[in-house]
Amino acid sequence: MSKKWRTFLGLAVALTMLTGLVAGCGGQTESKDIKVGGNLELTGGIATFGQSTANGIKLAFKEINAAGGVLGKQLTFIAADNKSEPSESTNAITKLITQDKVVAVLGAVASSNTLAASQVAHDNKIPFISTSSTNPKVTVDGGKVKEYAYRICFIDPFQGTVMANFATNSLKAKTAAVYIDNSSDYSKGLAQFFEEAFVKNGGKIVAKEAFLQKDQDFKATLTKIKATNPDVIFIPGYYEEVGKIVKQARELGITVPLLGGDGWDSPKLVEIAGAAALNNGYFSNHYSPEDKDPRVTKFVEAYKKEYGQVPDALAALGYDAALMLVDAIKRANSAEPGKIKDALAQTKNLQVVTGVVSLDANHNPVKSAVVIEMKDGKQTFKEKVNP
Repeated sequence: MSKKWRTFLGLAVALTMLTGLVAGCGGQTESKDIKVGGNLELTGGIATFGQSTANGIKLAFKEINAAGGVLGKQLTFIAADNKSEPSESTNAITKLITQDKVVAVLGAVASSNTLAASQVAHDNKIPFISTSSTNPKVTVDGGKVKEYAYRICFIDPFQGTVMANFATNSLKAKTAAVYIDNSSDYSKGLAQFFEEAFVKNGGKIVAKEAFLQKDQDFKATLTKIKATNPDVIFIPGYYEEVGKIVKQARELGITVPLLGGDGWDSPKLVEIAGAAALNNGYFSNHYSPEDKDPRVTKFVEAYKKEYGQVPDALAALGYDAALMLVDAIKRANSAEPGKIKDALAQTKNLQVVTGVVSLDANHNPVKSAVVIEMKDGKQTFKEKVNP
């Protein structure tokens, strides 16, 4: 081999090594894919919510990847199970950020779990979009907006007010009892805003009682509530306990309308409570699969093809959160977390399954809600409420 050729070969090898080193130092932005984390309730008390959310996210990413991905790269979804517990939520998001090196996180579902994880995201400067945590403190704490926190769902003041107005205007209720989950920030938030709006409407709260997650026997408290003779009972909890409460309430002869929030939206609710017990039951939600909007119809058909079932609101919100993140990455023209964060704050008029999303100054979406009525175990569209 000539000296000239050996010199050329040596330069080529050195250049190859240097290129590899630079690529290695580039981190996520130099990767062949864009890693997105999911901090979700895949097991535990609200596992059906976490699983539906994950399914919605995966469907969105599958469709986007099939269409060429984003920024010429494929999206990789890495889900971590927070086991429906705040402490585990902190562990899950820590793993996603420090070990899996994700550029953003979707989730959690429950407000308590999202609040537990938000400081980890802030400390590591990783943006997250909560799919369904409706507590105002998720994005604003002590009057200060959390720089890396966003959400795709409406918030408790709107949801609680929707159900209070529905009770007053549609059900003509004058009195109400409130039965809350004292271990849930979500439940306490909805109860607060329901009560404020209902009283403002001229109604009276005749009973306020509480339970805890994983309680089994609610009859003693329900008997106390029954004695106050309310026109409606507001139960802003998650399906596991709500199902048992509804079943036991009807067994005690309580026949008045039972109201709730989006935490009711699970097929498990019917299994636990029974179809007949849920009649005269209503809850606020983010969308209805019965909506004839073309985006809703397309999503429902795709989800049914992929998973063999009708998507609940959690699936739709997971799908929409994925779309909102990808929209931000495209507008930022970057998968760098800081640039994604800035682009998310500028989200305007984004067309998604659950409506048209524009984020306000507090990183909350301005969007509509629907009221669902339970009829013989089936969810039926009752009415739509605009912001």
